[in-house]
Amino acid sequence: MPRLFGTDGVRGLANREVTAELALSLAQATAHVLGDGPRSSGRRPVAVLARDPRISGEFISAAVAAGLAGSGVDVLDAGVIPTPAAAFLIADIGADFGVVISASHNPAPDNGIKVLGAGGAKLTDDVEDRIEAAMAAAPLAPTGAEVGRIDRFADAEDRYVVHLLGALPHRLDGLKIVLDCANGAAAGVSPEVFTDAGAQVIVIGNDPDGVNINDGVGSTHLGPLQAAVLEHGADAGIAHDGDADRCLAVDADGNVVDGDQIMAILAIAMKARGVLQRDTLVATVMSNLGLRRAMEREGIHVVTTRVGDRYVLEALGEGGYSLGGEQSGHVILTAHATTGDGLLTGLSVMAEVARTGRTLAELAAAVTIYPQVMINVRDVDRARTDDPDLVAAVAAAELELGDAGRVLLRPSGTEPVVRVMVEAADHDTAESVAAALAEVVRERLALAPAP
Repeated sequence: MPRLFGTDGVRGLANREVTAELALSLAQATAHVLGDGPRSSGRRPVAVLARDPRISGEFISAAVAAGLAGSGVDVLDAGVIPTPAAAFLIADIGADFGVVISASHNPAPDNGIKVLGAGGAKLTDDVEDRIEAAMAAAPLAPTGAEVGRIDRFADAEDRYVVHLLGALPHRLDGLKIVLDCANGAAAGVSPEVFTDAGAQVIVIGNDPDGVNINDGVGSTHLGPLQAAVLEHGADAGIAHDGDADRCLAVDADGNVVDGDQIMAILAIAMKARGVLQRDTLVATVMSNLGLRRAMEREGIHVVTTRVGDRYVLEALGEGGYSLGGEQSGHVILTAHATTGDGLLTGLSVMAEVARTGRTLAELAAAVTIYPQVMINVRDVDRARTDDPDLVAAVAAAELELGDAGRVLLRPSGTEPVVRVMVEAADHDTAESVAAALAEVVRERLALAPAP
């Protein structure tokens, strides 16, 4: 039976896979597992509840609230706020845990349930497994005064805005910035905080109606932001995704500034201020070779993890580092956040533009992006990437590329797919090497036909 929790909570098609019944049961199990400590110390557990604006979040959050309160947990419902805001609020008020209803950058029909522990931290696999196992047990059923209450978290957004402004290393006075809020959870708070930070703000993607989240806007659809930056003569554009835990940017000429370039800008600035712990950046295997080369020039060490923000978070915690993230724009600044925060990231990048007087394009030029080609080879045995002929082909490709490129083979964790990624000094070389390796993968790892 597949594991209920994925890499970022429980996610699927709302009202088919993510149902009210599932939400109720998961909330009851979460209350049982994460509320045990507070109950044993003689106090009632407290949880923060939040969601993004997709329409299904209304019934799912209602089911979660019912499951928690019916299990003796006091619920503070923050309504529609970014996922990183919920994580901050859990820590800020000392809540025992929190639940966020969101499918992040996924389309509106999808939704998800993400559980955060004390301090706003992501749960370990072990705790998630305990919650999943508890779903099969009888739920807690307190009565009378032991039943939990559901209250509105009235100042949730204000607390988050104050937090973000307090983390800002430099004001944004004089900058004109276009914000794309993806018709998502950032639509209210992001324009407010960028304006309070001193920027002149133009906003797109800020009219959520429950079904238009991530629909042609946001960090996965940068065309409208690029057009708006050029139309308004803005200094830059900042794009969030549906739950605002990511940030991508666009410079004044409409060029995309991706997560690798954003991390480089922040790493260099933080090192100069003496706040880049151990002069180290944490990035995943998918980060561009150009980022690694740029960090070498700046005397910054790069720790590499598997793909997924949870692995970045693990490495940050284990090493005591202060900055990490992914090419997708999921960036974690551990001095101010326990998860990726697209608003904090965008503010921090634009603060460096304001502080230095340099353009975003000039700062992003610290990284020379190597052309990257990815081919998904389907219907192959992902468990056999150690095939000797395939290993030899990869070694030969790496020898051919030398220091001017790299090869990465990544088996999918959920389907019979092997991803072949090649970076090289030019696109044609990357494409030809990737195509040749993909053919070897097809030949050597092809699944046997069904009988």
